[in-house]
Amino acid sequence: MSFFQILEKNGWYFFTTLLSGWPATLTVAAGALVFALVFGLVVALMRISVWKVLRWPSTAYVEFFRGTPALVQLFVIYFGFPDWGYQPTPMQAAIIGLGLNGAAYLSEIYRAGIESIHRGQMEAALALGMTPARAMRYIVLPQAIRTMLPPMTNFAIVLLKDTSIVFAVGVLEVMALARQLVTETLTSAPIYLMAGAMYLCVTIPMARLAARLERQRQAWQ
Repeated sequence: MSFFQILEKNGWYFFTTLLSGWPATLTVAAGALVFALVFGLVVALMRISVWKVLRWPSTAYVEFFRGTPALVQLFVIYFGFPDWGYQPTPMQAAIIGLGLNGAAYLSEIYRAGIESIHRGQMEAALALGMTPARAMRYIVLPQAIRTMLPPMTNFAIVLLKDTSIVFAVGVLEVMALARQLVTETLTSAPIYLMAGAMYLCVTIPMARLAARLERQRQAWQ
């Protein structure tokens, strides 16, 4: 049976089955993104701290999570945490694993954005009586966000694609269902190409948004 005959016969079944995996895919991506945005900012602030007791562990964290495969980190969380008394669900393991991994990358985006703001901004805020925390919140970060938005959008695209590995811990997302369909029908190319096309339908608009934000950032400079 040819490629197009397979699609004509089973295409709708493939499509609806794969589509049913998108709620899990988007849940993992959104949860991990929120986790990474919050924790990544904490790690970034630790890395630029004047206290070595904060800089050292945050640097070690970034090096570890950027230097080891995300799949290994997922396995440690899902299969290793039970040894320490906590059994995460597949969804929890996926969000925590990708969130921790993403926080390491986002912390560098935060750090670069914060350091792109002239130190005089912070010094002026402190001279006016603001605390360092308030100066960071109201003066530095609002200006740095212009620099950080384009790479953050690109990171969100990468994170969405990285959700394709969480089938390894039992999350029934798009690629997990694709593998099930391949096993069930003994057909691979049409199924995986359809899954790839679905990812493209989501990532291309996000990529266009990132390019637009980058052009706006250059216009602001």
